[in-house]
Amino acid sequence: GVAVEEAGAPTAATGVKPVTGKNGEIPSGFAKDEQGAQSAAANYAVALVSADILKPDRRREIVRQLFVTDKVGDLGARLDQAYNQEFLAKIGLDANGNAAKGLTYVSRTAPVGTKVTAYTDTSTTVEVWCTGVFGTAGVSSTNPVTNDWFTMTLKLRWADGDWKVESFSQKDGPAPVNADRTASSADEIAKAVEQYGGLTYAR
Repeated sequence: GVAVEEAGAPTAATGVKPVTGKNGEIPSGFAKDEQGAQSAAANYAVALVSADILKPDRRREIVRQLFVTDKVGDLGARLDQAYNQEFLAKIGLDANGNAAKGLTYVSRTAPVGTKVTAYTDTSTTVEVWCTGVFGTAGVSSTNPVTNDWFTMTLKLRWADGDWKVESFSQKDGPAPVNADRTASSADEIAKAVEQYGGLTYAR
């Protein structure tokens, strides 16, 4: 027989039920196995680079929901520092993470695939390959919406009956060749973000 190169797991959610509940907007109650860890990592990656993470009030909630208890203070402070008023002003947002009237801030991520690089039933590391749209949509925007490709690595720990984030990092790529598409208008992008709801990701 011909040796078949080991392929990635199928993209359709199969096997263990991916998620049983929601903690606010973010799925929770992931299975205690590699599949559950990958589902958790994909959903957590989406939350960690969402538009909500730039809003101080929502950020505190997300940090409390996603991180292991002993990291909430430290990682919360790091995110507050990263997304300070100077950073928000640079991308055209006010101190509460809101865009100016008539503009829509866009930060929407879609995981393309997940890979477990280390696993025990209490600690696991998952890489999530993502693409997404980021920027401010609107006629007067100085920070137009662009596409990005990046890989987020999440170290997860099994705590309080669920996978929780212990640490995470992000690097650029891998990115495909850009198709020669005509960019949509700022208005079309803003409408799309409002009209198309986000998804829950499952392995």
